[in-house]
Amino acid sequence: MTRIRIAKTVESLLKGADALLVVAPKARVDDGSFLDCLPEPLMRFALDLASDLEPGLTGIAAGTLTGDAPRKLAVGVLPDEVSRHNSPSRAEAIRRVVAQSSTGRKGSAAILLVLDDPEHFLPAACAIGKCLPLYAKPERKGTEAKKKPAEPKLALLAIGPDEEVISAPRSLLTTVESAREAARLVDIPPTDLNPKAFQTEASRILRGANGLTRRAFVGEALQRAGLGGIHAVGRTALEEPRMLAFTATPTAKSKAKRHIALVGKGVTYDTGGLSLKVGGNMVGMKADMGGAAAVLGAFNALVRSGLPCKVSAIICLAENAIGPAAVKPDDVIRMHSGFSVEINNTDAEGRLLLGDGVSYAARKLKADTIIDIATLTGAQGIATGAMHGALVASDGELESTIWEAGRRSGDLVHPIPYAPEFYRSEFKSQVADMKNSVANRMNAQSSCAGEFVHWHLDGTDARWAHVDMAFPAVRSGRGTGYGVALLSQAVRDLV
Repeated sequence: MTRIRIAKTVESLLKGADALLVVAPKARVDDGSFLDCLPEPLMRFALDLASDLEPGLTGIAAGTLTGDAPRKLAVGVLPDEVSRHNSPSRAEAIRRVVAQSSTGRKGSAAILLVLDDPEHFLPAACAIGKCLPLYAKPERKGTEAKKKPAEPKLALLAIGPDEEVISAPRSLLTTVESAREAARLVDIPPTDLNPKAFQTEASRILRGANGLTRRAFVGEALQRAGLGGIHAVGRTALEEPRMLAFTATPTAKSKAKRHIALVGKGVTYDTGGLSLKVGGNMVGMKADMGGAAAVLGAFNALVRSGLPCKVSAIICLAENAIGPAAVKPDDVIRMHSGFSVEINNTDAEGRLLLGDGVSYAARKLKADTIIDIATLTGAQGIATGAMHGALVASDGELESTIWEAGRRSGDLVHPIPYAPEFYRSEFKSQVADMKNSVANRMNAQSSCAGEFVHWHLDGTDARWAHVDMAFPAVRSGRGTGYGVALLSQAVRDLV
């Protein structure tokens, strides 16, 4: 795995580096004055490389051998402008040019970032972290032991429009590493990551974090706590379902009275249950715990870098398996909210976990603001695509804050309709308060799924937002760590 550090000077950036990547917008590259900070031979190589590069809409990179140290040099040229629904940091373009150059995967490497604004350092660093996954395939057994290569190292340095070095905010490395951990969890095969193993990972990631309250409801304890949705989804799997609840309170110096709860869907594998996924649609369902990974990562980043207010993380874990005790279509279950739910699709299971999670956050923890996040619907990709999570919020201020947090963090979201009066009728049941899946799959599925979750907050005063991240959670078969930067930024912006 690549270890990332922040350099404070160009000299410390280049020290010991075998490869250097320079990343800058096209206009800054054409001007070229910032390259004066590099040794003259590198500056000339960089200018020569950049002269032939046109970034297009998404950025481009090219490299060469230098014949000196660093041995490799690459230049990534970014577009000068992005659309209003993109991040002004150009985070995705940065990710693409870093991926094209393969910088940071071997040996000792360095990246010099040229940014328009100091606030762009965090999303840029998170974009780079997405190119450097922590999970590696298991080593082959039975082969001769080989000396392992040295751990790859990557140094980052950012300079602003005044060509002065940008200081990294306290939260930067913590957020980057927390997002990489979340991506690693998504990448772990279901042979190794079940609800119990996820709980173990959460304990490891949060080890040493002081002042946390921790609760775990496992197996039948879920039923005793009224968490019937989580229990129903995971009760037939080999490892029992569970809900983890962590709460962290800031120091006495903080005057913020807000209590924000983050709720994540953690289906460690989704077969679809008795409504079995067929035709290859089950492949990749190890990533159905991406929301839980995002919540764990964001909570860790907030705890480690300074809490702006009281924050809780609710992680709902289950494997949606098939067995004698599996929940069936036509079953009626009782949720934590007190509402009864008729099951008409066991493959609409994530909302059952989230419904319990948000209700617990509001009714037991008394959170005033709740944000849930999940790989919830395939319709999300149709509605908002592969780069933007779908955002539903119960009030406009909360929606605007999270939308802007997406632009600031690089984890983009885009609002979709919030209209309970149009969507609750889709869940009409003759024998329960609601069904768990819609009657009309062409009626804003992602909004409807979010509204099912929101329904379980009826009778509370909690503000609520939901992020469907089904497509942004994975790219080319690997976890992205999406949601960690978004949620941690949103929490800070809401205080």
